[in-house]
Amino acid sequence: MSDLTDRETWNDPAVQSCAGLIDNAQSIAVLTGAGVSAESGIPTFRDALTGLWARFDPTQLATPEAFAADPALVTRWYDERRVACARCRANAGHLALAELERRSKAAGCRFRLITQNVDRLHQLAGSSDVVELHGSLWDWRCTHCGEQREERAVPFAEYPPRCHCGGPRRPGVVWFGEPLPSEAIAAAWAAAEDCDLFLSIGTSGQVEPAASLARVAAQTGARLVEINPQPTTQSDVVDLVMRGPSGALLPLVLAALDAC
Repeated sequence: MSDLTDRETWNDPAVQSCAGLIDNAQSIAVLTGAGVSAESGIPTFRDALTGLWARFDPTQLATPEAFAADPALVTRWYDERRVACARCRANAGHLALAELERRSKAAGCRFRLITQNVDRLHQLAGSSDVVELHGSLWDWRCTHCGEQREERAVPFAEYPPRCHCGGPRRPGVVWFGEPLPSEAIAAAWAAAEDCDLFLSIGTSGQVEPAASLARVAAQTGARLVEINPQPTTQSDVVDLVMRGPSGALLPLVLAALDAC
């Protein structure tokens, strides 16, 4: 295990080990969680409940039942989260993963980025092959006709926003009580089963089914790397642990790759 918060050099043994694993990999799967977005200032699910929202339980707002009972309230809360996200930019960790994808694919290595985040900062950083397990704050779907499209303008002019057919539109995120998108979970599972290197970055490993992806990769013989400032539920089973923020560590790994 290595803690690089005080000695951020590209020739640290853990950085070198991670770079070596990447350099020798034929198929890489990456799972990112809220910690990656937090480095850009994205409020976490519960952090968003401040001010007037502090009296609400997020687990009660993020449900189909809450939307049915008060669509204006639910969509206003999600719109405030959109506004907060719109102020944020991709950080060095996002940019490093986009560059790692580019280099890996250029070298003939398969690369799949799986994220639990709903802010699309990975895409803004340049990642092109992203599996969104929990959907996106930017996609909104009509509850009548089913049309879904990306909405980047903030804030909305009305709550709930309306479709051209007149139906109310909801955020394209996965709510409590809803299944994950079948295509997304199938793609994530396939990437975990196929990879020989699995990177778990900024995720606590507590939210299922994403938490099972590392175990799936391990069962097929993949090496596991964890990059996180704090210990997680998976720290004791991974092959390499790097303590620190991804925005600091991933650029070091890229620098080590340059030196390989």
